[in-house]
Amino acid sequence: MPRFLGLRGNSLNIAAILGVLMPGILTVGYNASQLGGVLKQKNFEEQFPEINIASANDKSHASMVQGLVVASYTIGGFIGTLSCIWLGDRFGRRRTIMAGSVVQVLGAVFMASAGTLVQLITSRVVLGVGTGVLLATIPLWQSEISPADKRGAHVGMKGVFSGFGCALGLFVDFGMSFTQGSVAWRFPFAFVVLLSVAVLVFIYTLPESPRWLVRQGRLSEASEVLAALGDTCVDDESVGAKIKDVQTSLDLFEEKSLGQIFHMGPQRTFHRAMLAALAMLFLQLTGSTVTTFYTTAIFEKNLSLGNSTSTVLGAVYQLVGPLGGAFCVLKVDGLGRRVLLLGSAIGNSVCLALVAGLGTQMDNPLAMRGAVFFIFLFHFSYIIGFGAIPYLYATEIAPLHLRTTINSFSISISWAISIILTSVTPIAFNSMGQTYFVIFAGFNAMMVPAIYYLFPETAGRSLEEMDKIFALSEGVLDAVKVARLLQHGQAIDQSHEKGLDQNLKCPELQLREVYSS
Repeated sequence: MPRFLGLRGNSLNIAAILGVLMPGILTVGYNASQLGGVLKQKNFEEQFPEINIASANDKSHASMVQGLVVASYTIGGFIGTLSCIWLGDRFGRRRTIMAGSVVQVLGAVFMASAGTLVQLITSRVVLGVGTGVLLATIPLWQSEISPADKRGAHVGMKGVFSGFGCALGLFVDFGMSFTQGSVAWRFPFAFVVLLSVAVLVFIYTLPESPRWLVRQGRLSEASEVLAALGDTCVDDESVGAKIKDVQTSLDLFEEKSLGQIFHMGPQRTFHRAMLAALAMLFLQLTGSTVTTFYTTAIFEKNLSLGNSTSTVLGAVYQLVGPLGGAFCVLKVDGLGRRVLLLGSAIGNSVCLALVAGLGTQMDNPLAMRGAVFFIFLFHFSYIIGFGAIPYLYATEIAPLHLRTTINSFSISISWAISIILTSVTPIAFNSMGQTYFVIFAGFNAMMVPAIYYLFPETAGRSLEEMDKIFALSEGVLDAVKVARLLQHGQAIDQSHEKGLDQNLKCPELQLREVYSS
């Protein structure tokens, strides 16, 4: 078989997107939404009566157990993501993705064959471990093989595929709801195996991250990969320049360790790690986790719609995600990360406030339709900013020697918050109803000033160039200003001496070309 399927340049990147990013992220969306449609199936409730809230004598206890079943998947995701801190740099991106796919297959098989509540919870933990590994590694791998001017669009496809995955999960649930017996929920649990196997097959044929190869000292392989990605020869000057940039970035640092992310240092490592973690924290506090895991339940119980109507609406709701994802892909490199994140946070806050207000008027059909409309609009608003950008941002602002560590650490924060939200949401909905969304409307509103003052723009920057931006920042508020002042492809002389004045008001920035021949 020809190396990299005989593909080069843009064709090779497209193959990576369609062969690995697409099925890999489809599994993330599918696994997140699929249980929501199964929870209301009669045979599933008979098999696991402990989580049937409607017929339970102690509804509070049943809500807690249901929350535990849902949260068990996120617990696994947390474990899987955290494991990538050690796996990602030791075994490389490709082998880590392969391992995640295999674990995900095992989890899906165990879940489809579960007969007791303990087996169901255990299998969902295993499934979550595999999903966590894929979610932590695939966007990172994609960002490291993509050119700087297309990196945002390529990784931004995560939002598109995640939305399709969520919709796919609910449509499979809906289709199987017309069948009799346990196959109605066992088949949807097993379906994800097809996607996991696709990831396993394609990642085997595609290139390793050239940055990881350089770090391992495998320069000839890195040159070959960069030449294939750039559709040039290994002796081309651009290949040598990229290798040199990566080596220079590595030379700035000592050997990596997890403890390093908690030390500031001249490259402001702690600052960068906290920004990555904050982006992931914001993602969870948008309220998207609540709507993704409990879409069908929200429409049926909280908005008083029928079972079939709720399932179909839930699937259609998830299809709004790809529309928002497509908008993000088209605009993320042009408008930049900050504009989309700010617009998303503002839109989310307004939509959720209206959902909370209108959703309390159960006897008003017009208000109910309005609540449905704004929860759909919220999903579009969420996806254009937070559907993919936090995953992209975490890989862009991290220094190379700690990129896997910071990326995995930040995504594990996201999973940890998701565990809490999925556990308490059934209880919160049971006691608060639609007013629960007011909390998330407030969170989104608070994100706006934080994003504006703390998050520097990364669009169009090389991954190595971000090192220079943070090296010139003396405080948490400086990075945004430095990124605005520093021209693309250039660095400030005497960067290690912090030649910029403390308030970044010096108009005479002495710039020199970084990529000189």
